[in-house]
Amino acid sequence: MAHRLRVFRKNRDPDLIIKKFTMAGSWNKKERENKKRQERKQKEERREERKENAKKGKSLEEMMAYIDENGNISSTPPDPRRRVEINVEDIEIGVPKQRPINPEDLLRKGVVTFFNHEKGYGFIRDLQTQESIFVHVNSAADELQQNSRVVFEVEPGPKGLNAVNVRLDK
Repeated sequence: MAHRLRVFRKNRDPDLIIKKFTMAGSWNKKERENKKRQERKQKEERREERKENAKKGKSLEEMMAYIDENGNISSTPPDPRRRVEINVEDIEIGVPKQRPINPEDLLRKGVVTFFNHEKGYGFIRDLQTQESIFVHVNSAADELQQNSRVVFEVEPGPKGLNAVNVRLDK
């Protein structure tokens, strides 16, 4: 709000200056009451307008939405014949339980695809799964060369599978 400064001198004495601030808006009681009344009236009109428009809306059945088996939103209800029952025990939240490992599954065969003697590590290509498995020189019983056939076991490492107990295949 803008303020106007009026300076009045009383008794023409320059030391006695009375400053009076007046607001740009009005402080009149009637004007404030009229303004409040007008705001209430506008609020009431807006509320009535919302009530009228609400009656023009859709019914509950028209607003209902369904989700199909693929997770897409559909306006048609699902077919009850296609309903599938799910056991609560079959639902796995988080990491699934680890099943006991068969010792024969641990023994694998593969080919050394890369081995760096200076750094002491390499990779073995598993013949059955075709995955690349890390091998360190400390986990090898024999001297490893590139393209040599090996038998090894697998254990999980920080960055994936690691080959341990690596021996040359005879």
